[in-house]
Formats: sequence, C-alpha cells, structure tokens
Amino acid sequence: MGGSGWSRRRAERQWQRDLLREIRAMETTDEGPDGGRVTPIRGGLPRAPRAPRRGRREPVAHERRRTIVTVLLTTTVILSLVLLNVGPGSAQVRAWLGFDDRFGTQVDGDGSGSYEFLATRPGTVEPVGWSSCEPIQYVVNTDGAPDDWEDLVDDATERLSEASGLVFEDRGTTDDRDFEGRFGLGGRAQPVLIAWADEDEVPGLGGDVAGLAGPISRDDGMFQRYVTGRVVLDKEAFEEIEAVRGGDEQREAIVLHELGHLVGLAHVDDPGELMHPTTETTELGPGDRSGLAILGDAPCG
Repeated sequence: MGGSGWSRRRAERQWQRDLLREIRAMETTDEGPDGGRVTPIRGGLPRAPRAPRRGRREPVAHERRRTIVTVLLTTTVILSLVLLNVGPGSAQVRAWLGFDDRFGTQVDGDGSGSYEFLATRPGTVEPVGWSSCEPIQYVVNTDGAPDDWEDLVDDATERLSEASGLVFEDRGTTDDRDFEGRFGLGGRAQPVLIAWADEDEVPGLGGDVAGLAGPISRDDGMFQRYVTGRVVLDKEAFEEIEAVRGGDEQREAIVLHELGHLVGLAHVDDPGELMHPTTETTELGPGDRSGLAILGDAPCG
C-alpha cells in the first residue's frame, strides 16, 4: 500500500518538471510586445499521470452466493463424518444433533428388556460413564469376605467386561475401608474399593439389602466421568446364601449386580433383568447388555 503511493508521487513530480520545461522552451509571441499569435507547444503538454486502478470487486450477490455454497459444503462434510463415525466421541455429537436415541431410559426394540442409567451428562441424554480407554482399577478389602471372594470378584468382573468392553484391573488387597473419601493427595482418584461389611459399619446394608455400590464422578472441564467408586457387600447375607443350594450363582449375581451400578446402570422394573432390585435372575438380561454396551462406548478421558 505504501509503495503504490510513493510511485504516484514520483510520477506527479516528473510530470510537473516536464510541464515546466515545455513552458520555458516555448515562444510566447511572434510580433512585438502587444501580443499576437501564440506559438503552439510542439507535441502538446505532457499528460498528468493517472491514478492507479483499484482491484475489481466482485458483485456483492456473487460473494454472498459463494459464501453460502462454502458453508453448505462444510456442513455436509461435518455431518457426514459425525453420522458415519462409530467412535466414542461421535456418539455424543450424534445425541446433541438428535440423530441418536440410544441414551436414557430405554426399552429394547423387541420389548424383551430395559435399562436405565444412574446419571446423564448435562444437556444431553448420554450417560455419565467411565473412560472407555482406561482400565477401572480396584482393590479388595478381605476383612469379612468369604473364602472364595477372589473367584467371585474375578468371575463377576470378567462377565461385566465381556458385556461392556470395559476393562477391570486388579490392584490387589488393601486395609483401606474408607468407602466415601476415594481421593488421595492432590485430589488423585484412588482405586475402586470392594469390601464386605455389616449394617453396623454401613447402615445402608440393613434389611434385605445384600449390597451397595456407586461410582464417583469428576468434571474435567469437557466431560463429566466416573473416576472411582465403591462396592460394599453384606457379609451376613453372603454367609446365609452360601449355605443354600445354588448359592454360588446367587452370590456371584449379587457381585455382578453391584458392579452394574458401579459402571453406571440403575435399577429397572423388569424382573427379567439382573438390574431389577431383587436380583431374581443370575444372568444378564437383554436390557442389561444393551445398557452396558452403551456405557462401554463412553468417550475416552
């Protein structure tokens, strides 16, 4: 911009010099001091330099049409990527745009089962879940646990992992019995605590309750997700069930039911689902599996 102005000023100064030189060189009269015919300037006066032409602007209507086309093409590409992408992160975008109705309280299409989530992300119907690309670490406090506690926990975590795709990582045993404060120094999440207790220690285990479980979430600025939790099993109920024929399957079903809560499933009214409050079945139902599959597709954290 500065260069073009400088060139114009230089051309004007050159024109002025040429004009002055022509005026000085010409003869003003042919006869006497009273005037007469003026001698014409040879070749005429030099022309003043023209102002530089500005770039040609496209018509406003044309610019507007081009902008609209660009926006439409960009939107089409984005929607195509969202709708065709099956990655965890795209699931939330599909839900925001109204293209995905998998989240929230649902009944399977064939009416064979149902599932429900403990919580959904604000402004969406997508469930709060664990990071799908990090293992769920857990420790076990064996005080009051049955002799076969290891088999019960291993079998239940394996079954839930197969149904959801979530990975459980055994971090061994612990003396920790803090069921509420699952964060350490600096706010770092501690492993999930699995333990056996009675109603004197955990009042919620009173009555017919055989277990309690729940995840603890954290908002990392982008997504709310579960980062730790606890599973508390009634040691007296496990002792009673162990003495009953078929008690092994029932005890494992209780552990599996509580792990379902841990990863984000809530109770349902369908007695054919393992997440029914009374745990009348020992197997995961179709609704249980549908809900677990969705929780396993949660965004990475």
